[in-house]
Amino acid sequence: MQTALTPIGWYAELEASFSPYQVQGYTVGRVVLEHKRNYRIHTVYGMLLAEVSGKLRYHAQERQDYPAVGDWVVISARPEEERATIHAILPRKSKFSRKAAGTSTEEQIVAANVDTIFLVNALNHDLNIRRIERYMVMAWESGANPVIVLSKADLCEDIEAALEAVETIAIGVPIHIISAKDNEGMESLTQYLTLGKTGALLGSSGVGKSTIINWLCGKDLQPVSDIREKDDKGRHTTTQRELFPLPIGGVLIDTPGMRELQLWEADENLNQSFRDIEDLSQRCQFNDCGHQKEPRCAVREAINEGRLDKKRYDSYMKLQKELAYFNRKADLRAQSEEKKRWKKLSGDRTRVHRR
Repeated sequence: MQTALTPIGWYAELEASFSPYQVQGYTVGRVVLEHKRNYRIHTVYGMLLAEVSGKLRYHAQERQDYPAVGDWVVISARPEEERATIHAILPRKSKFSRKAAGTSTEEQIVAANVDTIFLVNALNHDLNIRRIERYMVMAWESGANPVIVLSKADLCEDIEAALEAVETIAIGVPIHIISAKDNEGMESLTQYLTLGKTGALLGSSGVGKSTIINWLCGKDLQPVSDIREKDDKGRHTTTQRELFPLPIGGVLIDTPGMRELQLWEADENLNQSFRDIEDLSQRCQFNDCGHQKEPRCAVREAINEGRLDKKRYDSYMKLQKELAYFNRKADLRAQSEEKKRWKKLSGDRTRVHRR
């Protein structure tokens, strides 16, 4: 039965995880849309509206314990009602996460089980190299492969200069230049979206994500709007994350515009995205070089000689400090959650003894 779901991303490794549920009569589906803990799920019965079971809700400790768009979920289906109940989430092979909005240190999963993350940036005055760096760090952390898409090439006066600037920070990452208006470069994206593959579009508002969805689907599924003339910045058109099956065989997840992305967990992949700085650090005289006033500092020498952009180094240090701050807050939150968990368990045991 699951092979019928191959076009929307079902893969063989999920069989072992699903097997214990299958013998109990459950089936599977993929989350297409989530809205206030109500889910639209693609199943062998078609689209079903679902909600999580009481047991799953009871055991959920954090937002990441609930289904996200792109998740494969175990369900009991009621196709005659076009409804289902979600009982479990199958293991995620990748997840693109960010810190949830607000002051809490809670993870928000933007998209799950993604093979390729398209980091879409418009080639206009809003092109921001520092933002691309941040997106790349989080893309590597997700477990998916990042691909940079430079859209709206028809609005760029010097494409070569823009490409050269992006290439300096996109180490080992493919870059595609496209223009939906002139229908240029769009076909190059299809190589990542073959049968059963999942892509996700990430970027600020107005960079052309919805236009890409409509082009790949061959019809207007998402509303689009032009950028504001006064500042080249976009208007929000996509308001929620949604998964779209494509005629070419894969699926694509569209996401609302995210101008600011706060890191989640990305310690190792920060080094991967800034591999050039890490390589320079290995040549410093001291292993714990702070790249400030230490003698024979290879990083500072590269900056002084123009081999390393000072803005790129400042961006690297800013992200390092942001992660360190987040990790401190996360440790305090983990301690608080552990206390709450033990308090709850103690209360449950007390109630059992009283019975």
